[in-house]
Amino acid sequence: MEGQAKKATFDTLVIGGGIAGGEAALNLANNGYKVLIVEKDLSIGGKMILLSKVFPTLDCAACITTPKVSEISRHPGITIFTGSEVEQIIKKGENQFEAKITKKPRYVNVEDCTGCQLCEEACPVSVSDQYQYNLVGRKAAFIPFSIASPRVAAIDIENCTLCGACEKACPTNCIDFTQETEEHLIEIKSVILATGFKLFDPTLMPRYGFGLYKNVITSMQMERQLAPTRPYNTILRPSDGKMPDNIAYVLCTGSRDDSVGNPICSQICCMYSIKQAQLIMGALPMADVTIYYLHIRSFGKGFNEFYEQAKGMGVEFVKGKIGKISEQENGNLLLRYEDINQGKVQESEHDMVILSVGVQANQDTATFFPQEQLKLDPFKFVNQEDILASPAKTSIPGVFVAGTASGPMDIPDSILSSGAASAEAISYLTREKVEVQVVQTPNEN
Repeated sequence: MEGQAKKATFDTLVIGGGIAGGEAALNLANNGYKVLIVEKDLSIGGKMILLSKVFPTLDCAACITTPKVSEISRHPGITIFTGSEVEQIIKKGENQFEAKITKKPRYVNVEDCTGCQLCEEACPVSVSDQYQYNLVGRKAAFIPFSIASPRVAAIDIENCTLCGACEKACPTNCIDFTQETEEHLIEIKSVILATGFKLFDPTLMPRYGFGLYKNVITSMQMERQLAPTRPYNTILRPSDGKMPDNIAYVLCTGSRDDSVGNPICSQICCMYSIKQAQLIMGALPMADVTIYYLHIRSFGKGFNEFYEQAKGMGVEFVKGKIGKISEQENGNLLLRYEDINQGKVQESEHDMVILSVGVQANQDTATFFPQEQLKLDPFKFVNQEDILASPAKTSIPGVFVAGTASGPMDIPDSILSSGAASAEAISYLTREKVEVQVVQTPNEN
């Protein structure tokens, strides 16, 4: 396979095709640089493209993301590898890196696929849909989601039975089961790490019952129920398909908790929970929403006004630490919690509980550089060498960090961070050009 590796040259490798990586790539490409985006998922857009609305303006997340994603996809200076992973990056010298990238087969010719979804209709295999966070199923031949980019089918070969139904249904004959994994050797001059974050796994807190009680779901699962590309036409609780009347949010699930190894605040959980509470009250006007919190951290522009607006709409805020969640016979959930204001333990029944899961570092980033040491901070995020003067710089010259790869932050801060990373990369590349010109200029003496 090594001898068959395809070779190419770019100015910058951007690892991660989310909102931060895409913005950084666009800034570089608009300045005349050749950029390669490597995204491990089947679509660029990251987590933002799957959201409902953004706080505190309640603007449509998809309406913001899809034009940006379209601009990135169509830019002549940007090449995108989806379904791909960086195996390693070797620094061969100043302004010289070599990246080994593995591109997994999609089993569909991207150029020929029209996104008609006839293969999806014909496929007899159903599995859980990871893009809907396992709320519903999808087929083994599928388009990830309706606003995916590229909006092209893929074959889930691990669950495919090779029955051939999709091949027969495809009007353009674009399904190709002979595709194999491709190895690429890419020469680049700089790297931007925009690998994003991982959501906390709530099964690590068994007292909350996630995975055991059907009506305990994560905030991202609720986000999908509120999004325009949602799996249902309204908000439903999973156990019986009933529209919930009394919903609880448990804040700081996996944040500010040494017992699960994440002692820091995730910065976004308070506000996205308040956002969802407002959207739920719009979708289900008769529903009661209660938010159990330790502290409400509404620190950004317009955040406190957004918090007060939620209280004015009737959202109940209870300052308390949840000790345990147990299930009743009717599927409702009993929350046992410490009421901090009253100083006593209380219980409250809800028919649906949403766990506001926190942000954790994507530790895959540290494995990219086998010959260099990419320094991480104490919480496993990429360390910012000069957080005040040059927040995008890492411990490796020519490698820069953008977005939540460096720590928890919201969408506007991620975009600002990507601007800093692209500016640092342009400065680095420009300095390299100047040095080359100085070396090549003959001495006048």
